[in-house]
Amino acid sequence: MAATAALLSACSGAAAPSGGGTGDAAAAAPHEDAKLTLTVYSKFTSREYDIVTKGLNKLKAKYPNIEIKHEGNQDDDKLTQSIRSGNPPDVAISFFTDNLGLWCSNGTFQDLKPYLDRDKIDVNVIPQAVRDYTTYQGKRCAMPMLSDVYGFYYNTDMLTAAGLSAPPKTTTQLLDYAKKLTQFNPDGSIKVAGFMPSMPFYSNKAEMWAPNWGATWIGPDGKSQLADSPEWKEMFDFQKKLIDFYGHDKIEKFKSGLGDEYSADHGFHRGKIAMMIDGEYRTAFLKDQAPDVKFGTAPPPVADSKPDRYGGGFTTGTIIAIPKGAKNPGASWELIKQMSLDTDTLVELANGLKNVPSTIASLSDPKLEVNPQFKTFLDMYGGGKLLPNPSTAIGDAHLKAVNDFAEKWQAGSVPDLTAGLKAVDAQINDALAQKGGG
Repeated sequence: MAATAALLSACSGAAAPSGGGTGDAAAAAPHEDAKLTLTVYSKFTSREYDIVTKGLNKLKAKYPNIEIKHEGNQDDDKLTQSIRSGNPPDVAISFFTDNLGLWCSNGTFQDLKPYLDRDKIDVNVIPQAVRDYTTYQGKRCAMPMLSDVYGFYYNTDMLTAAGLSAPPKTTTQLLDYAKKLTQFNPDGSIKVAGFMPSMPFYSNKAEMWAPNWGATWIGPDGKSQLADSPEWKEMFDFQKKLIDFYGHDKIEKFKSGLGDEYSADHGFHRGKIAMMIDGEYRTAFLKDQAPDVKFGTAPPPVADSKPDRYGGGFTTGTIIAIPKGAKNPGASWELIKQMSLDTDTLVELANGLKNVPSTIASLSDPKLEVNPQFKTFLDMYGGGKLLPNPSTAIGDAHLKAVNDFAEKWQAGSVPDLTAGLKAVDAQINDALAQKGGG
């Protein structure tokens, strides 16, 4: 067996010791005869799975000896479990950057710098905001595959019927619009919500809302600073105004009758929600699942105190990496290069998934399909006002802490906002301290 393993390693530059790789394994070469299968984990399913699989298989044009085994519906928990059990995929694709700091700091994802240096790749072909959310403390352990930008969706028929000619630009306008667009049943229950304030629900998460107030998570000292931030207080006060308008119990009952976020029964698809914050990918879901819904897109409304924030919003993206223990890191890198840097592949993925392509060249490629609704997100992407999540050594624990707090706050079980936020700060800072800092 040892001799066979040595022979395979000699025949295939893509093969490397299975102990995790050092980041400098030889890349696969197109003339090799040795057959090799790369297992890829992603969370993609259904229509999106087929689009991504097609993109992954483009590698065979250069390396016909490599087969791709794409396993969809694999979330971050399943990925982490596979690595801990010693049976990781060769390539990991994650929808979120929330755990990147944790994965970079503990070696879950391998350092890609040796590959970038060896292949003389200039990462400046990737926009700055995207470079920022794919590194942790200067260490690049992932590459961007596609980017997400979170904007504002509105049902144009509903706005017209309410006498509203343009989407709201401020939170004061948003509150006014929500009241005008909301419809109640005779028994007082909600028939149509002008805007859903429930958090976390759909894309109503603290991280998606925070940029609209300019709220930041971590202070210069590396500690959570929510209680000392007027932006966070203003954001939660605004949310409470919306909750109080509807009534918490009514909102919870209404929410329970809405479909899954990625199903055809999504509340916006069914005309149950008039306005919402969501990612650019929703344009593809609407085209596929609710083609009769007439909608517009715009940047999210911003706090009245932060008018200069208009045009910005939240950004994150799909990331792709080599997990610890990957058996063929050299070949894995070749696939990552294609999925993160090849213009044709990125444009095809962007056209199919309706995500924002993550290199400067792909953004300006003439084959990129751009309609007015999608152009909103490209304009936001290039506007320089997008904010990502901070990467921390505790992964997404700080995000979960704030979203958990939001649930209690909107339910009326937090009597003092400042005291409540101080408790969240303490929880986050304790976790950071145990990991050795932010």
